[in-house]
Amino acid sequence: MTDRIEVSRTIPADAATIFAVLTDPIGHVAIDSSGMLMDATGERVGAVGDTFVVHMDREALGDVPLGRYDVTVTISAFEPDREIAWTIEGTVRPSIGHVYGYRLEPQGPDDGTLVTSYYDWSDIRQEWREKHVFPIISEQALKGTLGILERVVRRGYR
Repeated sequence: MTDRIEVSRTIPADAATIFAVLTDPIGHVAIDSSGMLMDATGERVGAVGDTFVVHMDREALGDVPLGRYDVTVTISAFEPDREIAWTIEGTVRPSIGHVYGYRLEPQGPDDGTLVTSYYDWSDIRQEWREKHVFPIISEQALKGTLGILERVVRRGYR
């Protein structure tokens, strides 16, 4: 079994427009297919180390009765219009160590942008590896989020 999921979709928009959604905390809520992200607090991110808070509800997954809780998203990779990734610090301390991210590859002036969503748990702490609970988010959920991202961009994200 791999410790990483990657899915891709060509979205008919330029990379800057897509990246604007991905750098906005509310953009993360807008495109979430899992149903866990309820709201977000914080400013648009612009560099590695920037943070924002996401208000979560794990009940959408129906796996762990955590109820409502907050996580802090910390940007771990940031290249404007090319890549953004983050780690999560939640109720578990120290953080578990999984990473979510997007790579954007412009396909040409009129050909849109190839967007790859990835979820990597290769660096999770051993105690979490032994629990066999990863991946938490499925490949299907990542694909769903890319579909929602396209819809949000097509409709004119603000």
